[in-house]
Amino acid sequence: MARNKPLAKKLRLINREKSNQPIPVWVTVKTLRKVMRRFRLRNWRRSKLEDV
Repeated sequence: MARNKPLAKKLRLINREKSNQPIPVWVTVKTLRKVMRRFRLRNWRRSKLEDV
């Protein structure tokens, strides 16, 4: 990928990066382990971003 990216592309990548983090531990504790993990977690090798 190019070094110099357009600002809009950078912002989209940043948002995807934020949404790719696991849920906090306190959420698991608060929901009594009903919510254990984020099912939309993406790995950089397994699946690529579509509209970036």
